[in-house]
Amino acid sequence: MNCLDLIMKRKSVRVYEEKEIPIEVKDKILAATFQAPTAGNMMMYSIIEIDDQSIKDKLVKTCDNQGMIGKAPLLLLFLADFQRWMDYIEASEVKDFNKENNFEEYIPKEGDMFLAINDALIAAQTTVLAAEDLGLGSCYIGDIMENFEIHKELFNLPKYTLPITMLCIGYPTEQQKNRTMRRRYFSKDMIVHKNSYRKPSVEEFKAMDKEIAEKDSPVFLPGCHNQAIHMYKRKITSDFMSEMNRSVKAMIDSWMED
Repeated sequence: MNCLDLIMKRKSVRVYEEKEIPIEVKDKILAATFQAPTAGNMMMYSIIEIDDQSIKDKLVKTCDNQGMIGKAPLLLLFLADFQRWMDYIEASEVKDFNKENNFEEYIPKEGDMFLAINDALIAAQTTVLAAEDLGLGSCYIGDIMENFEIHKELFNLPKYTLPITMLCIGYPTEQQKNRTMRRRYFSKDMIVHKNSYRKPSVEEFKAMDKEIAEKDSPVFLPGCHNQAIHMYKRKITSDFMSEMNRSVKAMIDSWMED
C-alpha cells in the first residue's frame, strides 16, 4: 500500500489479536519514529514502552476505564521531554560557559514546552503510520494527560517531562479490519483557510447537520438534537474533560514553577 492509501484507509483499532509483536517489527517501527521531523534535530521527546501488566491495569483506571489499554500487545507512552537537554547541557559544563560569557542560568519556559509537545506528537503520528504499514492497528489515548500527579509518580517523571499521548498498538481482529471508517464531518472549506481565518456561517453548520443526518443516521445522547450538542454533552462538559483541564494546568504549573 502506498503512503496516501495507507493514510486514507487508516482507522483507530481498539481490539487486537492475542498475538505478540516480534522484536524485529518493533525495531522497524521505532527506526521510523526516530526519523520523524523534530525541531532543530533536538528530539525533545521520550518514549516509555509499558509491558508490566500491573502498570497497564493501573492505566486502564486512570485513563477513563479503557480496557484496550490492558490488552494492547504494545503500549507506548510519548513524553514531551526537555529534561534530557537540560541534563546534557549541565553535563557539558554550562555553568562555566555561562560564567565566561556573562549569561544567566537558563530556565525552560513556555516555548520549550510547546516545541517538546510538538516533537512528541509528530513522533507519535510517525509511529502510527509505520505500524499501519507493517499490518498493525493503533489507537491514541489522549486521556494519559489526566491524573498528572499519579502518572508522574508511576513513571518517575522528572521536572521537564510531560505525558502527552499514549498509543495502543496490535494486530487488528477481522472485525476491526472490516469495521466501517468514520466519516469526517467538517468540510475542506471549513478546515482550510486562505491567508486569514474564516469563521463558518450558521448556514454552513446547518447544512453539515443535514448531511450528517442523511448519510450517517446518527444516534445522539438523550436531549441532544445534533452533533454539536451531542459532543458538548459527551465530551466538552464531561467529568473526564474537567479532570483533563485540571491535570493539564497542573502539568503547566509543574513545568513553570521555579
